[in-house]
Amino acid sequence: MSTDTSKKGLFVTSEGKNVLFTFILVCSLFLLWGFCNGMIDVMDKHFQEELGLSKSQSAWVQFAHYLGYFLMSIPAGWLATKLGYKGGIIAGLSIVALGGFWFIPATRINDMVRLGAVSANTSFVAYLAGVCVIATGLTFLETIANPYTTVLGDNRFAATRINLAQSCNGIGWIFGPVIGSLFFYGKDAAGHNTGNQTLYIPYAGVAVAVLVLAVIFYFAEVPDIKAEDDYHLDDPAAGEGRSIWTHPHFVLAVAAQFLYVAAQAGIFSFFINYMTAETPAIPGAWSSSLASFSGTSGWLHNWLSGWFEPAKSGLLALSNKGASNLTSVGFIFFLVGRFSGAGILKKYSAHKVLGFYAAMNVAMTFLVFLKLGWFSVACVFLSFFFMSVMFPTIFALGIFGLGARAKRASSFLVMAIMGGAILPKLMGFVADKYDMSRGFIVPMVCFIFVAYYGFNWSKFSGAESLGGGATVRAAH
Repeated sequence: MSTDTSKKGLFVTSEGKNVLFTFILVCSLFLLWGFCNGMIDVMDKHFQEELGLSKSQSAWVQFAHYLGYFLMSIPAGWLATKLGYKGGIIAGLSIVALGGFWFIPATRINDMVRLGAVSANTSFVAYLAGVCVIATGLTFLETIANPYTTVLGDNRFAATRINLAQSCNGIGWIFGPVIGSLFFYGKDAAGHNTGNQTLYIPYAGVAVAVLVLAVIFYFAEVPDIKAEDDYHLDDPAAGEGRSIWTHPHFVLAVAAQFLYVAAQAGIFSFFINYMTAETPAIPGAWSSSLASFSGTSGWLHNWLSGWFEPAKSGLLALSNKGASNLTSVGFIFFLVGRFSGAGILKKYSAHKVLGFYAAMNVAMTFLVFLKLGWFSVACVFLSFFFMSVMFPTIFALGIFGLGARAKRASSFLVMAIMGGAILPKLMGFVADKYDMSRGFIVPMVCFIFVAYYGFNWSKFSGAESLGGGATVRAAH
């Protein structure tokens, strides 16, 4: 099967229409859920200390977040088909706003804990409800926006576009932990934690922002472009071949996405625990050097103050605030990986890039498991880099050639995000029983399967490649 690509380009459709503005607008959605996910990833340690939870118990935050994806992914896929891209996006933004505003009464419920009117568990559940509702809205956005980026131009660059869009997701993930550290780990003049009183502020801000974004989408042009049907699933004569579940490249993509998100959620959510517990002792000179470096800048001094605290050994250790801010450094590695990965995917086959990056993360997590001091700490940051292209690339490979059923396939790939709810609890259990370094054995096993899928995608799909400037169609 051949297609005339003379009129097509990175953001030019087969009809010769330039959809760059639409792509930029959709990218704002990736920025939004990256920001929300970034705040989630620094919330665990807050509840561990405020409510006395274990690492495994605090992972209920991730469970509530990814439960929203699980519950809404299939309805979101169905509604995306009925409402179209624009209607589904506006519906998703409205639900996110509802969840964001819920954090205001949730904070009031927490205030009642100090008065003895309700239990701490009730307050925790109230916060988890807000997390879950926001996640259901984000499910709409991910179910629609991910496959939509793959059709906004030449199919040869589908993996490149989704990785570019996911780079905006990486930007949101950088700022999420910074804002989270300000409002979750703040202290008053007396040195008391103020996180429970101010946790609602960033979420209420998100609610206002998404309502403005919903209005913009309402008036914007969002064309409903159909994906290419390489497997003739839309052909009435296709018979059983119409089912997306008869295509192993899609079925195994669901499994790979489940395990990848499980690994990602575990590493992201326990990053602060790892940095505060597993990093070697820090020389006191580091703290004084930072204070001297930031002394001439008021805002910089305020930001860097409190990064370190005395450890039991008498030396210094990273504080929760310091580790939370370092999360943003990790996401800078993640973002660099996204942008560089988008360029790499224009030259090399997507499945080979996925396989290589996953194999590198098998090595990174194993080196963390071995507890090699600062070298293992560096490997944690490198794991962020090599995780960068995995989610969007698995997505693009999974929906390859599925035509109009790409929306339905997308809903199952988003449902696979549920892996982020289950496996972090296992990682937390291992960490509680042994230590945080040993917990990295869980994501290592996940990355092994992702590498297997990437290196064998051609066999599963019947296509030679996707990316590298050319798409070889599936055999029929």
